[in-house]
Amino acid sequence: LCRRSGSETEICMKEERLMRTFRMAGEADAQALLDIYAPYTEGTASFEEGPPSLAEFAGRIRDISATYPYIVCEVDGEIAGYAYAHRYKERAAYRWNVEVTVYLKPAYHRRGIGRALMTRLLAMLARQGVRMAYSCITLPNPASTGLHAAMGFTEAGVLTDAGWKNGSWRDVIWMQKRLRDAPGAPKEIVPIGKIDVSDLLGSEQK
Repeated sequence: LCRRSGSETEICMKEERLMRTFRMAGEADAQALLDIYAPYTEGTASFEEGPPSLAEFAGRIRDISATYPYIVCEVDGEIAGYAYAHRYKERAAYRWNVEVTVYLKPAYHRRGIGRALMTRLLAMLARQGVRMAYSCITLPNPASTGLHAAMGFTEAGVLTDAGWKNGSWRDVIWMQKRLRDAPGAPKEIVPIGKIDVSDLLGSEQK
């Protein structure tokens, strides 16, 4: 797209079209994903007080992937971000609910990748039989709360002084989205490896 400025100097802006590939994560991705996650532990988005070891992080990918989606997005072959879900709480009656998370490299913020990852994640969870998706966000974080609101999440409540991080008490907001209606007794969650999600994976140009 080109236009002329007031000085008649032509300014051309080329629309960037990138190849995005969505696939399931594996333990071999642990270092690349940890490199994305580690800076978040230095700020307030994560309440971890430093990055986990590579072995621990790989174990998290393995354990979560046994039941729930763990998705990465590659842009022109580079991992730009990832999203996953894990069980909300361990007590048995909670097992139809999950907590969802998405992390991006800073260079890929505001490029639609977070939304694309979350869209796929929620669709997979619905197929598994998950009823509610929750997300816990440290305040203030307008980019994250805005993304979740755009995806249909609503505020469930704010926990005041939920954590001490970087010299201050931090509030967190819980947001929620209903994925399925189940007026009667629900069926058990189907592990992600036992359902077909191939239509939600693969490559696209954006």
